[in-house]
Amino acid sequence: MAVTESAPATAPTRPPVPEPDATEAEIAAERTGDREPAEPAEPAEQAGKPAGKPAAATRRGYGTVAGGGYEAILRRQAQRESSARTYARSLPIVPVRARGLTIEGADGRRYLDCLSGAGTLALGHNHPVVLEAIHRVLDSGAPLHVLDLATPVKDAFTSELFATLPPELAADARVQFCGPAGTDAVEAALKLVRTATGRRGLFAFTGAYHGMTAGALAVSGGAEDVRVTRLPYPQSYRCPFGVGGERGAELSARWTETLLDDPKSGVAAPAGLIVEAVQGEGGVLPAPDAWMRRVRSITARHSIPLVVDEVQTGVGRTGAFWAVEHSGVVPDVMVLSKAIGGSLPLAVIVYRSGLDAWEPGAHAGTFRGNQLAMAAGTATLTYVRENRLAERAATLGARMLGRLQGLQAAHPCVGDVRGRGLMIGVELVDPEAAAPDDPVPPAAPALARAVRRECLARGLIVELGGRHSAVVRLLPPLTLTDEQATAVLDRFADALAAAERAHRPGPPAPHRTAPGPSH
Repeated sequence: MAVTESAPATAPTRPPVPEPDATEAEIAAERTGDREPAEPAEPAEQAGKPAGKPAAATRRGYGTVAGGGYEAILRRQAQRESSARTYARSLPIVPVRARGLTIEGADGRRYLDCLSGAGTLALGHNHPVVLEAIHRVLDSGAPLHVLDLATPVKDAFTSELFATLPPELAADARVQFCGPAGTDAVEAALKLVRTATGRRGLFAFTGAYHGMTAGALAVSGGAEDVRVTRLPYPQSYRCPFGVGGERGAELSARWTETLLDDPKSGVAAPAGLIVEAVQGEGGVLPAPDAWMRRVRSITARHSIPLVVDEVQTGVGRTGAFWAVEHSGVVPDVMVLSKAIGGSLPLAVIVYRSGLDAWEPGAHAGTFRGNQLAMAAGTATLTYVRENRLAERAATLGARMLGRLQGLQAAHPCVGDVRGRGLMIGVELVDPEAAAPDDPVPPAAPALARAVRRECLARGLIVELGGRHSAVVRLLPPLTLTDEQATAVLDRFADALAAAERAHRPGPPAPHRTAPGPSH
């Protein structure tokens, strides 16, 4: 499907930025790791290696690399930054320039980015409509920091956001602008439902990830100080009930219902139930649509607000504008961040007006009025909606899933391939270590790390997720072309084969007789 750029609402104040990936030469170059369209495309075996010229971004502005080169930058980062840093450990690159799917490092190497800021970059890096929206605000003289005051930029963002929401929610919604991170929006949602219901307890699911602040961590799957009732999240491959499919999902819903209906369950009605329509960090696990509808029915019957975390799944990522639309569920609260800011920090919750029981200032944040993020977000939401990128993600994602599933026959280490839209996961396993009484082999995190390394060596950026960090995740931008998708899958298949060969046990060494004593 051809994607066309929508016209800006007002005349641009700067020359338009070139459309990313606009020419066949650039597409061919991007497939092979090169981004200099005037040069012949690099052969596939050179992907991820230095281009013949120094990186363009190292020659000017913030792309200038001084003080010992990019290796020195990486050393200084390791010395100065905390041990909590994450992506920098597995991706030892120094990005200096980016456009569309491509990141260019300070060393001149070019990478296809299938991490996309952990799902933040719906339109890829530096999309023209996003840059133009930011430039318009900067050139207008509008204030950049306004706390929670009304501005034309904020009004435009709110109007566009409401235009994308499920109509039943949009017709009776309130929006709370939060501190500019998804985890603060989760905190706001939990605070909201506790205030509105007067109850304290919460229901959450195994494998969940909702953020890194205290309340968000408490409802995530890795919580250690458990004060939340944990429910089984349905999944077919590693079903908690050992049956999978529709039956496994039915048992999961029945467990939830039983806890609420049984007067001796020891579990009081909670203030809310929080769920991801697709668990991302949990291993790319799409919730079955029928199960989502059942959960909505259970929560409605018990007057429990349903909170859906759409931080990573929103804005077309799963093949619908919001992941809840696959099931037709209308939640009471939606938690939104990442892509809604068009690559800049922004987070909100949208909820039914009947829950709006807060006192003034009950939830606040100094940076909740990020004008640049709102402008970039409006441009992104509009572009995704007008160009039907959610539908495009559904079509292209299905094709990518099909090809990845085709790898399973040749690679026994591929245990499962799953996902929705352009939110895809490949779970790697150790088939040699399978237990006789368990048809599902154990996860293979070491192999997954090796695949990630081999992908990076071939100019492909991916990350890991899942319970044991054994799920290779693909989160490409929604602007991904067919040619780019092929390049991504080619590099992944090559990396998988290389990692598998390296991890495959070799033949036993030939028996040698120890030499006798010399004379």
